Amino acid sequence: MANKLVIVESPTKAHTISRFLGSDFVVESSFGHVRDLPVSKLGVDVDHNFEPQYVIPRKAAPNVKKLKTEAAEAEKIILATDEDREGEAIAWHLTQALELAKLKIKNKNLKTERIVFHEITKRAIEDALKKPGNINMKLVDAQQARRVLDRLVGYKLSPFLWKKVYRGLSAGRVQSVAVRFIAEREREIHNFKPDEYWSVEALLETGNKERFSAALFKIKDETLQKFAVKNKEAAEKIVKSLENGEWVVKNVEKRAVSRNPMPPFTTSTLQQDAFRRLGFSAKQTMRVAQQLYEGVELGEGAVGLITYMRTDSVNLSEESLNAAHDFLKKEVGESYTTPSPRRFLTKTKGAQEAHEAIRPTDPWRTPESVNNFLDVRQYKLYGLIWRRFVASQMPPAVFDSTTIDVEAALEHFFRTTGQVMRFDGFLKIYPIKFAEVTLPELKPEERLGLVELKPLQHFTQPPARFTEASLVKTLEKYGIGRPSTYAPIISTIQERGYVERHEKRYLRPTDTGFLVNDLLVEHFPEIVDVQFTAKMEEELDEVATGEKEWRPVVQEFYDPFAKHLEEKYKTVKKHEVQETTDEVCERCGKAMVVKLSRFGKFLACSGFPECKNTKSLKTNAEPEKLDLKCPKCSVGDMVIRRTKRGKVFYGCSRYPACEYASWKDPRKSNEEKTS
Repeated sequence: MANKLVIVESPTKAHTISRFLGSDFVVESSFGHVRDLPVSKLGVDVDHNFEPQYVIPRKAAPNVKKLKTEAAEAEKIILATDEDREGEAIAWHLTQALELAKLKIKNKNLKTERIVFHEITKRAIEDALKKPGNINMKLVDAQQARRVLDRLVGYKLSPFLWKKVYRGLSAGRVQSVAVRFIAEREREIHNFKPDEYWSVEALLETGNKERFSAALFKIKDETLQKFAVKNKEAAEKIVKSLENGEWVVKNVEKRAVSRNPMPPFTTSTLQQDAFRRLGFSAKQTMRVAQQLYEGVELGEGAVGLITYMRTDSVNLSEESLNAAHDFLKKEVGESYTTPSPRRFLTKTKGAQEAHEAIRPTDPWRTPESVNNFLDVRQYKLYGLIWRRFVASQMPPAVFDSTTIDVEAALEHFFRTTGQVMRFDGFLKIYPIKFAEVTLPELKPEERLGLVELKPLQHFTQPPARFTEASLVKTLEKYGIGRPSTYAPIISTIQERGYVERHEKRYLRPTDTGFLVNDLLVEHFPEIVDVQFTAKMEEELDEVATGEKEWRPVVQEFYDPFAKHLEEKYKTVKKHEVQETTDEVCERCGKAMVVKLSRFGKFLACSGFPECKNTKSLKTNAEPEKLDLKCPKCSVGDMVIRRTKRGKVFYGCSRYPACEYASWKDPRKSNEEKTS
């Protein structure tokens, strides 16, 4: 009979771990959080030291009851939730929800243990069971502080927005900063004024009829800055002065350039690379990574393929380094190994617990060897993680770099550079795009012929809109959020309608996003202040290390915030968001106005509330057409449309004559058929 109860967060994780344990263990799942703050009220007693009023959610109650029954019959209870702050908090909440303290009074022989592990493998689980510990209340307190702070901001500030703007709006402590980044970038783009500048490029020819291009970079002793040639007249003057002069090679510099592999993935770099290389959203990346971590059914049973996926560490275990070396030596070749393991130092601002980087649990388990057991997304992401880790233990790629300086008349110097790969090194496993440019063999004082000399016009470009990848990078750079929060932040600001996707890649603020951001910047600057939010994250880190108590941290934030909010309720007037139009209400004859809701702009009668007529706001924007015919009518083109909430779907251009619609991207289906 099983007398040891192991509790984890998910059924998949439970199923994988159960493979490695004997018949005296039973592994159960908590199905996520077993306690949380109530949805219907604030749930934090601000008058009594910010005591959280936790409840067991209705959907979790049946499972908690089942776990209580099993715990009462067990001789040992082992809490095996994830190793980060959230996992630690779930373990603590389990002790409270299952009332383990009372069980210990009834059963004095009952033992409770906490185990942690980086990966779900037989060796890792067995090692963890040999070295059990206790719940780390410092990590629990850090998570409680984050939860309470987020609840105070969300539940206190959102009603203010309802009263002063309109219902349905919400504010978040960290999400609002992310929206500010995106809104301010959009304004930079809108206000951007391009600056003109010119360059001069020469097409030159050797005595062997080999041609190459070189650009003007120096006149006499002055190296030209970007805006040195300001206009067409200046560029043409340079061209005219050089047309009949001699062209002589002045210097040829050759050197070997090494390019080192990048560190293995952290949460943020995985999200960034998965977006760039695979087109995965941050949320999608974390969902698939969790599947790979918790276990995938292979021929041998469920196996955890990667280490824990919420980490800001690039540390690697000695076992993994040795395994990577052995794999490379046998499968790739001795020349693709390094004399000693390559170790990386974590430089991330506010790096948390001493986790490992994200890596495969076994480098010998190549992506190709497990392909038949994974779905398409799992295979792509596992391949990315596997290649990044293995490549991190390979030699640098080596390039032969050549720089040629050519002198024209009047001490005008032109330069060209080229590179050719000599040894691919880590690029054999982890390809990166680069251009090989082969230059002719030249010697100083060699004469060249001028084929063409032309001035080129350029304009400065506005800053690029954020993508999910660049937003994650920015959040990490400024210390906003932590590995477990990046994906939820990005999902939340889109789900709330503050940010939308543009051209499927770029993030831009909606009208509502601009409105809420501007209001918060004006009236609650500390909530959207980057440095203030980063400082709060640092204080949460200090709670996690035991340097600070969590309640004073919350108190220090809440007291001025609550006082400020009370003042703003009195001084800020209701923000009427409406524009006049020439359209007349067909019901009462009054003018229609443009109003704004959380779902965007719409037309409403100015006679409200007597007349409640509303209409959708027609726009001239045509839906984007795809190069595919409708599968239902075969006449119309497939187009990209959006729901009122901004969710993308695909339909027929002949609507309403043809009502075909689908959530699935037809381009992907077409690619699968033709591949």
